[in-house]
Amino acid sequence: MTSDVWLPVPATDTEGLPDGFTYRFWDGGQDFPADPADCAFYVVPYMKGPEIAVRPLAAMTSVRAVQTLSAGIDHVEPGLADLHSGVHLCNARGVHEASTAELTLTLVLASLRGIPGFVRGQDREEWRAGFYPALADKSVLIVGYGSIGAAIEDRLTPFECARVARVARSARTTERGPVHPLADLPGLLPSADVVILSTPLTEATQGLANADFLSRMKDGALLVNVARGPVVDTKALLAELESGRLRAALDVTDPEPLPAGHPLWHAPGLLISPHVGGSTSAFMPRAKRLMADQLTRFAAGDPLRNIVLTTP
Repeated sequence: MTSDVWLPVPATDTEGLPDGFTYRFWDGGQDFPADPADCAFYVVPYMKGPEIAVRPLAAMTSVRAVQTLSAGIDHVEPGLADLHSGVHLCNARGVHEASTAELTLTLVLASLRGIPGFVRGQDREEWRAGFYPALADKSVLIVGYGSIGAAIEDRLTPFECARVARVARSARTTERGPVHPLADLPGLLPSADVVILSTPLTEATQGLANADFLSRMKDGALLVNVARGPVVDTKALLAELESGRLRAALDVTDPEPLPAGHPLWHAPGLLISPHVGGSTSAFMPRAKRLMADQLTRFAAGDPLRNIVLTTP
């Protein structure tokens, strides 16, 4: 039985890894660290894109688990058809919730309170006093209520929002209140002052925030996307921004990275961050703990955490 484990960080830098494996360091470089056919457990390089993520998969004929270090798995999905039956695909639930929720609140507060304008004013030595919207008393709608969506609500709680509504793929009840199914979304959008997208990218959510979705948002509402760029129809969003009817804050864009000259760069009422929701000082310690825990389970034959799917 093969015992190679591919890690995107050196094994010597990761505490708690179990003995009995041959650890190979590969962070997406041109040359593979060993024969992919000997890999039993593959941890996908972080934020290196789908081309690198899937490059070794077709040759990984002995792999039994693929672990992403991201909450989303869309960058790995194109290569799953190349894998044999029974391979577990696991995501990084528990790694990114705090950082992504923290950035979400940063984008919401910065957008509402006019921080981008203050920064530009400082550059020009302009004193831009006035009244600005507060998060207090606002109605917030979270679209995508998994662990990240719940972490966002945790951080919204002290801000005295008038209401927080939750939407996920299917209805359920939580300690904080009901989670509405996607089918209820059209009826919820008109009453939301802030709409936060934290949903995975799937066939059902690609282009979810399209022209119809955006047209249902109230005048002056703020759209915040910390999910994936293609969840939003860029052309439709640009039309709303250029009309001045909506504002937005995007940590992810479509296309991404956003090329020079793209109209999103200078769209009015838009704040852009360069997909840094999970890229903080909190990431690596949590990612290493996840890898060590998963590999300890793998070595012992115990069930892995965060299994998203198993190849047929």
